[in-house]
Amino acid sequence: MRTRYTRIPLLLAALLTLAGCSLAPVYERPAVATPAAFKEADPALEADAAARWKTAAPAEDRHRGEWWRLFGDDTLNALEAEALAANQDLKAAAARLAQARALEGSARSERMPQVDAGFGPTRQRPSPASQGLDEDASVSPNTLWRAQAGISYEVDLFGRVASTVDAAGADTQQQEALLRSVQLALQADVAQAYFLLRELDAEQALFRATVALRGEALKLVQRRFEAGDIGELDVARARTELASAQSEAHGIARRRAAAEHALAILLGKPPAEFSFAAQPLARIAVTVPAGLPSALLERRPDIAAAERAMAAANARIGAARAAFFPRLSLTGALGYESAELGDLFQWSSRTFLLGPLAGTMLSLPIFDGGRRQAELDRARAVYEEDVARYRQTVLGAFREVEDGLASLRLLGGQTRAQDEAVTAAERAARLSQLQYREGAASYFEVIDADRSVLQQRRVAVQLDGERARSTVALIRALGGGWDAEPGRLPLAAAAAD
Repeated sequence: MRTRYTRIPLLLAALLTLAGCSLAPVYERPAVATPAAFKEADPALEADAAARWKTAAPAEDRHRGEWWRLFGDDTLNALEAEALAANQDLKAAAARLAQARALEGSARSERMPQVDAGFGPTRQRPSPASQGLDEDASVSPNTLWRAQAGISYEVDLFGRVASTVDAAGADTQQQEALLRSVQLALQADVAQAYFLLRELDAEQALFRATVALRGEALKLVQRRFEAGDIGELDVARARTELASAQSEAHGIARRRAAAEHALAILLGKPPAEFSFAAQPLARIAVTVPAGLPSALLERRPDIAAAERAMAAANARIGAARAAFFPRLSLTGALGYESAELGDLFQWSSRTFLLGPLAGTMLSLPIFDGGRRQAELDRARAVYEEDVARYRQTVLGAFREVEDGLASLRLLGGQTRAQDEAVTAAERAARLSQLQYREGAASYFEVIDADRSVLQQRRVAVQLDGERARSTVALIRALGGGWDAEPGRLPLAAAAAD
């Protein structure tokens, strides 16, 4: 008999040595096809830009860097600060991070013993049969008072708890990366909305000057018509051109109002409370170094989020595997119990209990109709889905960078060609006006030349705006992170850093 009882502690000791053994597969980041260099990058520009930029190496929980300061625009700096402090999408992302951290804390609590306390009476009337009495015997009810503390603890034999904690930790890191992704997207959206407003302001200034010039031209044509030098056709054409320019100006004002409202929402303000003073866009040329494609995997917060999702799914495979193995739960209670409330806390009323009040200490699943296997299959399928999403996210990131590099490179050539077109159109307009005054050209030729100047100048303004927005898009595609001060932020500051 003594040998039998000595085996129990040995069995428990053997089980405890298994505690913490994880059944999760060894996690390794899946391989992705990474080119040695970006196809659209210009090596000469890359070397020059890299020498002028200070590149940080932010991870998923780091600052993306105040990259917008490289534009040297105090108005843009102020708008970015407002957006980071008040944007509601960013606050929602910070709240999701808080939820993930709370869930991680809940998962970690399973590693610790659970202690509770209770107090109260139970009243019971046992059956005569349970007391070995005749069926018609009288049995009196009795009251039992209890005051006790209970403790329970699951020995993590096969790493179920550890895998759950690992998955929750990876979920938190994913939410941190997603917060940074939302933050970077917000910064880029504010900058692009700002440059769009300034582009429209430049177009408005262009059409404002055009309307004024065409108004003066109409007066001149009207005087010549009244003097009998020209026919009414020239007057009608002058009025048409003036009205057309006025109509275009109203269209630009309508687009500007919508852009201003969109920027207000990004800043967390009602459109009625936000007004942006006109500030025509000047040409902006900021060269952005693309770096190596392999560095993109570390810089992009959305890639970091996709990678952490894989890690969480991998850990959940371990938790699903652990469900096939025994679970060891240690329970106990210590306190007092008495038939009289006044005697409850007497030394003689003390009591303890080791072992479960109901069920068993060691449970081993045998048959569940395939439920645990289905859960394991689902966990593996979730992991495979996350692997595919990760690889697709990486591919999408490469495409965005290549698009940005190609866009800026081609916009540079297009802008130079457009400058020549503007110069040529302006000279043609001056010549047509001289010929018209000398009677060597019709007013239709003057109008056509002026219309060409307006069109070419407008295209030049639009190209300047497109170039500024494409620069912002490339910085976003690269993950930001220039001139940054890396460091983890507390949650309270996560939405306003």
